Amino acid sequence: MRPKAPGLYISKWREDGPVPLEEAQQWREEFGWSDWMAIIEAALYLDAAELVELLRPELTAAQQATFDLVRRRMLGDHRLEDAIDKALDVCRAPETRDLALEGRLRMERGLQRFEKGDSAGAEEDLTWAETRLKSVAKASRDHDLSLLNKAAYHMAVGEDLMSLQVYGDISRHDNHAHETIAISRIGASRIHARYGRMFDAARNAWNGHAHAILANQVTMAIEAGSLFLDLSIGEQDESAIRFQKQVDDSKPRDAGERAPELNIHPDDVSGVFEWCMNHLHNEPTGQDRPDLRAMVMMAHRLDRINEFDWLLEKPELVEDSMLVAVVLGCSLTDQQNVAWTERMQSLMP
Repeated sequence: MRPKAPGLYISKWREDGPVPLEEAQQWREEFGWSDWMAIIEAALYLDAAELVELLRPELTAAQQATFDLVRRRMLGDHRLEDAIDKALDVCRAPETRDLALEGRLRMERGLQRFEKGDSAGAEEDLTWAETRLKSVAKASRDHDLSLLNKAAYHMAVGEDLMSLQVYGDISRHDNHAHETIAISRIGASRIHARYGRMFDAARNAWNGHAHAILANQVTMAIEAGSLFLDLSIGEQDESAIRFQKQVDDSKPRDAGERAPELNIHPDDVSGVFEWCMNHLHNEPTGQDRPDLRAMVMMAHRLDRINEFDWLLEKPELVEDSMLVAVVLGCSLTDQQNVAWTERMQSLMP
């Protein structure tokens, strides 16, 4: 079993704490964590200062060096490469060695190097970090991050297929966090779609949607769900096998072997659409609403735009100009078109 999210520990501290260290240690064991690192980082980000002070003396030297680095970043210090190297020295020293944190710090250094334009150094560090973390802390939070960062690096330098390979290393059967699996499947879906592999794109979007739901990440589940809908709405077939069975039956293919045709049962399309609609934040405000933009487009394509009547009648409340543009691309009444055009004009600089 994976440890519970460290944020839940902070919630318990706020509800039932403060408590002495001995009781805090008991809570930690109940939450499934073997050390304090993830919990003290969550306490720092969530401003649980009293818990931070309680736990700091309990950190090892390597954990203290890493925590100090995290705190500096949170305070806005971006000149961190020297600090990372000093923390690495602590993690490598025989008397304070920590193999897993060394892997994490190499990942941190890889990200710093990429930001500075050192692509070769970044790739070396990110690859080293993922290999180390896989060997000493497989499917841990840091290993998951190392995989996602390595995939993001390959995407950033235009190596889509290398990124796809890294996403493929995040197996659904290796105890990775549901959130990690969801992120990887969304990324893989977009890559497959760019290369015209529509069945694989839809399969990954479907799995991303499911794992985001399991992770209680509603926004991410809507992102994956709208991606699945975008790929599937034009491929509906009443005689199609239900898509979960198609996913379960899919197997790795040999080189040159053709992918299955994408055929989606309408019930699968409507099921994903309705889940997303039922969990959408039904409030038109917000300067960046990708969730609303995506679902308005899907509703328009499904001829269900009437389900957004609550939005169509309130253009004056919409703050996202891109959402206004999406709405204007839908089938509106003349009166609505005038109102939304005026709203677009009011949002233009």
